[in-house]
This record gives sequence, C-alpha cells and structure tokens, in this order.
Amino acid sequence: MEKIIFPNDFLWGAATAAYQIEGAFNLDGKGESIWDRFSHTPGRISDNKNGDFACDHYHTYKQDIAVMKEIGLQSYRLSISWPRIFPNGVGEPNRAGIDFYKNVLKELQNSGIKAAVTLYHWDLPQKLQDMGGWTNPHSSDWFEAYARYIFEELNGLVDIWITLNEPYCTAFLGHWYSIHAPGLQDFSAALLASHNLLLAHGKAVRAFRQISTSGEVGIALNMNGYYPKTDCEADLQAAELSYAAWNSWFSDPILKGHYPELALEHYRSKVLLPEISQNDLDIISTPIDFLGLNNYSSEFCEFSKNEWPLGVKVSPVGEDRTDMGWGIHPDGLHWLLTRLNREYSGIKLYITENGCATRDVVNTRGEIEDSNRIDYLRRYLAAAHNAIAEGVNLKGYFLWSLMDNFEWSFGFSKRFGIVYTDYKTNKRIIKNSGYWYRDVIMKKGFDY
Repeated sequence: MEKIIFPNDFLWGAATAAYQIEGAFNLDGKGESIWDRFSHTPGRISDNKNGDFACDHYHTYKQDIAVMKEIGLQSYRLSISWPRIFPNGVGEPNRAGIDFYKNVLKELQNSGIKAAVTLYHWDLPQKLQDMGGWTNPHSSDWFEAYARYIFEELNGLVDIWITLNEPYCTAFLGHWYSIHAPGLQDFSAALLASHNLLLAHGKAVRAFRQISTSGEVGIALNMNGYYPKTDCEADLQAAELSYAAWNSWFSDPILKGHYPELALEHYRSKVLLPEISQNDLDIISTPIDFLGLNNYSSEFCEFSKNEWPLGVKVSPVGEDRTDMGWGIHPDGLHWLLTRLNREYSGIKLYITENGCATRDVVNTRGEIEDSNRIDYLRRYLAAAHNAIAEGVNLKGYFLWSLMDNFEWSFGFSKRFGIVYTDYKTNKRIIKNSGYWYRDVIMKKGFDY
C-alpha cells in the first residue's frame, strides 16, 4: 500500500455556487437572475424543479459553516449572486445583499476557514439579459462595475478571488447547446459571449490591481482531456482541434494574449467571429495569480464530417461512469495538469472543482455509504499528487461539492455533495466521503 502525502502548504477546500444552495430567490431586495427565469420555464429542468428554496443556505449559513468546520475544511469556495447585490444589474446596490455576504465571510473567518469567492457563477441579472446579456458590447463594463464594488466592500475578508466560473458553460451551454440559461442556440452568439466574458474577466483583474484588494485573483476554467479515438491522422487532428476550441479558447487569450490559431482558422469559414481587437487582448491577458482548473472527465475524439461545427464526434473515456454518465479517467486530470504546467510556464494552479455524482441513500443507521465517491476521489487525488511529484505547481484542491444541491438543468436529481441534503427536511448529514475527506485533510494524504 502506497502513502500519498501532499505538501504542508497544500490547501484543502470544497465548493458551492449561490443559485445552487442559497434559495431566498426574491427576499431582501434580490433581483431576478437568468437562472430564476430559466428554471421556471417549463421543460428546461429535468425534474421540473427550481432553485427558489434550494438548500436555504441564505438562512442556514451558520449551521453549514459549522459542518465545514467539523469536516476540517481549510477553505470554502462560494459565489456571489450578482442580482442579490445589483437587482437591476447596474445602478444602486442592495445593502441587504452585500451584508449577507459580509456575514458569511466573517463567520468563515471566525471559524478559521479561508474564503475563495467567485464573482460570477452563471446567475446574470435578468435585467441585463433583457438588454442582450453577454452578447451586449457593454457587458464587460457592467461586470467591471459590479466587480469593483465587491472588491471594495469585501476587501480583507477574501483570500482567493475567482472572476468567472467556467465561461465555456456560460457561452456554449447557454448560447449554443441551449441547456443552460439563457437557453439560446446561436453559435456566433456563443463565440461573441465567450469573448465578452474574457474581456469582463480582464477588466475585473485590472480593477483588482487598481484597488489593491487583498488576496490573489484568477479564473476557474473547465477543461476535459481530449484523446484521439484511433491513431489515424484525422482523429489526432480532431483531438487537438477539440482541445483548442474548448480549452485553449479560454486559457490562451488570458495567458498568451491571443486566441488559438487552430480554432480561429477552423471557424473563419464557418461562422461569424466576434471582432477581436489588440486592445481587447491586452486587457484579457492582464496577469493573474493563478489558474483554476475544473475537471471531471475526459473524451475520445473521432473525426466526423457530420458533426458541426468542429467535425468531431466525442465519447467518454473510462469504463466506469458516474451518475451523470461521465467517464471516470483520473489520468486525464494528470494529463491536463502537466500540459497546463508545460504550456503556461509553471503557472500556479488550483483544482477549483472535481468530484462525482453518485446515487446516495440514507441507510437504516442514518448513514450514507458512498464508497464509489471515495474511490473516485482517491483516484483523482492520486493523479493530482503524481502531477505535483513531477513538478506541477498545484497548490490546492476544492472538492465539488460541499453539499447536495440544485444541479442546474438536472434539478435535484443528481447528488455531488460530501454532505447529504434531505430536501424534505433540509437536514444535513455528513456522508462517509465527508468523514474520509476530513481524515485526508487532517493527515495531508491517504493510503492508496
């Protein structure tokens, strides 16, 4: 049996997002978000539920932070609801909204838990969506004004700042695949949204530097490992194009100051590209302190001329599947970490999301024996440890997620948490995986 031991300064955390846990969707001056609108639209959510109540974290945050402390979390990643702060997206801030987050952050501080705050985890104010949302040329300015206010108000209470969570999902799942808010199907709009999101990120980082806000700042990008289905040249090219279109499309502008040429060349003859100026790229590439990586799975890539727009057919890597149907392939996490380390000159990395959905039930002893989740976490953490041993500058891990919650278009049908949420009583129960994770944090590792 091998002992996996992480560095002493490695940061252990767990993550959530505002719309998924807070509830209180219309209390204390909060405005409507695009997810409020989307989840109330018939047919959009698989179980026809919404996040109106969610886990009621808005009222139970003290109890939830007590659970975090019991698990031994060193850091907690949360997001701020933009419409809770600015009900109209811009204009006068809602004092009750900012006070809520101040109270949460002070409770974390008093509990000895570092705060990692995401400014945008998909819940755009609906008032801004009514004006075009992320396709509006002023969207990056809206976000900059919101970010400046948050930086100033929460200065000294936050250790890690994350501008955007998974802009890929906002842009492509929301504007092309139509499975996320705002539910559009326009690939050119998705590309335009992706550019405006990156510009918003860059402007927020510049504001952060100007204000001299405490802590460090970065972004969380979701990335998959992409592998050729066969050794034929067409599949090799399909894998590299997929990596460029879905991964590098977001990381290259930030860390290299330009979009990947492979993706640009492919798109030029197929879609209307956004106007990309050098000034935009200069702003987008404002230096960050770290890159956050969200990874759950990997995909095989096969050339297929009938698959628009990339001409690539994908399938899961790994014989085992999570309850989401995603392949389990920890080597993909290792592959991504080493590639990012190589391509971006040893940049500081956090794993800002990783975890799995399993079919959890409470047994007759009142326990949740989620051994499949423990096995998943053990394998992925071992892959992360191998990357560190090979020189990757990986400094922390945020497990997704702290508690079962509203899983976007899947509603409450999928459970990712290491804490069980009883949706009838709103009771929290730490799962076996939560106790296992507590031991990992305490021992800085585990037997493998």
